[in-house]
Parts: sequence; C-alpha cells; structure tokens
Amino acid sequence: MRIFILIIILATSIHSQILEKQNKLLWDGTDWNNISITVSNNPEMTNKIKSSYLNGILDGRLYYYLKAWGEKQSFSDSLYGDRIDYMTRREIIRQLNRFYEDPLMSYVPVVSAMIIVHMQTEQISKKVVNAYIEQTKYWINQITLDMQSRGMHNILKEKQTRPKLKNR
Repeated sequence: MRIFILIIILATSIHSQILEKQNKLLWDGTDWNNISITVSNNPEMTNKIKSSYLNGILDGRLYYYLKAWGEKQSFSDSLYGDRIDYMTRREIIRQLNRFYEDPLMSYVPVVSAMIIVHMQTEQISKKVVNAYIEQTKYWINQITLDMQSRGMHNILKEKQTRPKLKNR
C-alpha cells in the first residue's frame, strides 16, 4: 500500500512540474479530465484525488473567509456569502464531470466551474449563468495573456508590492 501511495505522490509531483512548465496558474477542465488518465482510470483513486482537490479549494476559501471576517465582518459576509459547499463532494464531482464534457468549457478554472455548477443546481437563470461563464473566460484569457507577455513571476511580484488598503 505504501508503494502505491508513493507512486501516486510521485505521479502527482511529476504532473505538477509539467503544469508549472506550462505557466499555469489554476487547474482547469483539462487537468480535471486528466486525473483519471493519471491514475490509469481507477475510479476510486480518481474520486479520491478530485475530492481532495475540492476539499483544498473549500479549506482555502474558509481560511480567507475567516481572515477577512476578522478584519471586517460585513465585507467578509458579502464576499463569501454564496454557498458552494451544500452539495456532497460526490455530487460536485459528478456535476463537474458533466460540465467538463463540453470541450468549450475545458479552460474554465475548476474554482469557477464549482460556482457555475452550484448556480445551475440552484436554478439561477441561464442568462446569469452564461454571463458568469463569459466573464470567467474573459478574465482567465486576460491572465493567460499577461502571464505569456510579462511572466507569472513578474505578475505575482507586482501583486505583492501593491499598497494595502486601510481599514475603513
């Protein structure tokens, strides 16, 4: 069992190094769909990896919610007020798999796809969902172009050196 776990960790590490060389910032549908290929179409391992990734997204979201909440509660509540954690992991995975069956959605980041599938589940109007999808495609394309022209290191460095907003 330990050898199997080491193989998975090694495969994931190699895969992440390849992604890093592609200058990617976020996982998207291509990465989501390649998980099963990486683990030789083993459904149990595919589910575990996808579930772990979703747990990481939600844990990170909770961390930043609590961090923002400590500074300004109303701002934090307005920023993180949408519910993206009421479906089971299995249901989110099923909905994301369905979402990424459409090749036009393959470069939508998983984080945005989670919001989209929750909007669809809540039966938000198709017009609003489509507008969100278009905005997502626009900003991910802008980020990708910026990374290609200026490099990810420079973009992240600029973000770190921007002056911080004072509490109001």
